[in-house]
Amino acid sequence: MAHLTREQIEQMGFKSIGDRVLLSDRASFYGCSRISIANDVRIDDFCVISAGERGISIGNYVHMAVYTSLIGAGRIVLSDYCNLSSRVSIYSSSDDYSGEYMTNPMVPVQCTNVKHADVFLGRHVIVGCGSVVLPGVTLEDGVAVGALSLIVNSCSSFEIYAGSPAKRIKPRKRDLLLLEKNICISTVESKQ
Repeated sequence: MAHLTREQIEQMGFKSIGDRVLLSDRASFYGCSRISIANDVRIDDFCVISAGERGISIGNYVHMAVYTSLIGAGRIVLSDYCNLSSRVSIYSSSDDYSGEYMTNPMVPVQCTNVKHADVFLGRHVIVGCGSVVLPGVTLEDGVAVGALSLIVNSCSSFEIYAGSPAKRIKPRKRDLLLLEKNICISTVESKQ
């Protein structure tokens, strides 16, 4: 996979950009002035990152696998250590499917009833391939979402969810928090 150079990334006009950022030259970015990317982030081929009015914030040590999309007018936050598997879609805007209104962006806005709501993913959240996260959802720290899940409600910390709509399956282990401490220690030692 080919990545953009640092110079190419800086020319895109991101709100902020950290160090060791790997952006595929085949990913698409819209509203760059509303996108913040921290350190040690990798965004793979064919991802679509489209920041609406409230923007997108991507924390440290985040990975987005191929064909992932972040789209909508609400704010989307991916906290440190988030991992989005291939074909994950996160929406902070959604049409009204009730039939009371029309749908799609080509219809006059007065004929639609689009819902915009922020989406927040806490630290160490992992979302399995093909999953969809809808507007207004919070995935608290340590949430794991199984493949092909539909997330319509917020999820509690260090729990595993799966299904359509997703339901709680079981608790998730917290061993990864000790591994995080090792990363922090290694980083400090390498700077000395």
